[in-house]
Amino acid sequence: MTSFREFAETCQAIEKISSTIETTSKVADLLKKVDVEELPIATHFIMSEVFPAWSGQQLGIGTSLLYVSLSKASGMSIQSIESLIRTTGDIGDTALLILKERRKNQVTFSSFFEEQPELSITEVYRRFRTASEASGKGSQDVKVKNLQFLFTSSTPREAKYISRLALEELRIGVGEGVVRDAIAKAFLVPAEIVEHSFMVTNDLGIVAAAAKKGGIEALENLGIEINRPIKMMLSQISPDIDADIRDMKEAAIEWKFDGARVQVHKSGDTVTLFSRKLENVTNSLPDLVEIVRKHVKAESAILDGEAVAVDEDGKPRAFQELLKRFRRKYDVKEKALGIPIQLNLFDIMYLNGRTLIDLPLIERRKALESCVESSVEDSKSISVDKQVITGDLEIVEKIYREALQAGHEGVMVKNPNSVYSPGKRGKNWLKKKPLMDTLDLVIVGAEWGFGRRANLIGSYTVACYDPETLRFLQVGKVGTGLTDDQLKELTEILSGLMEGGEAGGVFAIRPKVVLEIAFEEIQKSPTYDSGFALRFPRFIRIRDDKDPEEADTIQRIGRVYSQQLKRL
Repeated sequence: MTSFREFAETCQAIEKISSTIETTSKVADLLKKVDVEELPIATHFIMSEVFPAWSGQQLGIGTSLLYVSLSKASGMSIQSIESLIRTTGDIGDTALLILKERRKNQVTFSSFFEEQPELSITEVYRRFRTASEASGKGSQDVKVKNLQFLFTSSTPREAKYISRLALEELRIGVGEGVVRDAIAKAFLVPAEIVEHSFMVTNDLGIVAAAAKKGGIEALENLGIEINRPIKMMLSQISPDIDADIRDMKEAAIEWKFDGARVQVHKSGDTVTLFSRKLENVTNSLPDLVEIVRKHVKAESAILDGEAVAVDEDGKPRAFQELLKRFRRKYDVKEKALGIPIQLNLFDIMYLNGRTLIDLPLIERRKALESCVESSVEDSKSISVDKQVITGDLEIVEKIYREALQAGHEGVMVKNPNSVYSPGKRGKNWLKKKPLMDTLDLVIVGAEWGFGRRANLIGSYTVACYDPETLRFLQVGKVGTGLTDDQLKELTEILSGLMEGGEAGGVFAIRPKVVLEIAFEEIQKSPTYDSGFALRFPRFIRIRDDKDPEEADTIQRIGRVYSQQLKRL
């Protein structure tokens, strides 16, 4: 078995590297050393994951549990640990210092460390999994016991990365792109084959193990599987949709719904539903399960669509109403009656044992229509999104106006010959909406309110995402547009995501929560590390359906700024 020491040494080395090429080489070296059975674990660990994102398994460890576990493992009081973390600003550096001090001051503790067998990657994973699976009465004690074991069995350096892994945030800048290239480098396989294997499996751990076992042949044998969700293909806003349609000659035009993406997996009578974040939401949407069973005539299929909350007349309701259904854990059937959902299907990736993502859209569309039965009456609950293939800009404008009048967001403009590219955003799928005046941004900082809101978090520092550096770059603060109920909800969410020290009521937040923010304009600014600032930002809604890495990028912020200048 591979020692966790080797993993920690790799992480420490990467922290000192700024070059992506060097980082990729370090990760490749690690993957070559790891036993093939442990490769899925090591691959996810190096990306700051304990479990594959598609699995839906949550670690469920917060900072408070870590403080208790560190306290029990070291003998230091929780108050002293909290004080130390206010100085270091990082749980990993805090764990490192605590265990170093404990070793130095207590010979017996040091001797105990030396007598322990070397901690393996598999043992760390096993302890995390046990903590994750603990539930009900006594579950907190189980989590603490397993974390305490890891801390008492680890060296100070190992403890640094164990504590960061427990929060799934290694802070070494290794993402999917680096690991993809590292797999190609380590096992001498083409990067494009690794990329395609990742597209169909949505699991770089599986890809790494296959590459090590059987090289290209093993990778080419990987495929899509029911109940293992794949990343959803994404769209982008076009600055000149007319020019893009002319470039395509003809485009597939569909309504763009103001709903939530749903990936539908069907195997016999078993139906599983996944959200845009690939979370299993089946239990929250029993009515959609029955709709799919009744109307999707396929033994096995994976479908892509949009769920929309509708009123009795079939007209769309507010997006926030829909999210009440996705979040629901209790009284699900009652809520389903109060907020009915319409499922609008627009793509298919798998049908009766055959993977379809490499087929052009026009062929996938035929396959979709062949397996979905829906009458006019049924269309209130399920439909295949109406599609028109045209190069006539007047027809596109007419469909766009019809979509807006029906209460939807606008239209999708798709290349009819495009393949389905999981997780990719590009010119093959474009969206035409009213002039953009909102951005999806991530909360990275916050501060307490004043007066009657003194016990609530009242202001949020928001950031865009830089996919090249894997960093979140600040673009401003927002504190307007929120009701008291929304402030209470965000305070509850963020209370478990606070990091580091608090200075003047201001504290850092782990980047997990995405907000939709309206603004008047984007300005150049030296105040924030993005180089930009939002003028008059205003809260619109929480985007529960988006991961932080799906926030608007620094590149898009720059494009919007440039477009503003052209309008002056």
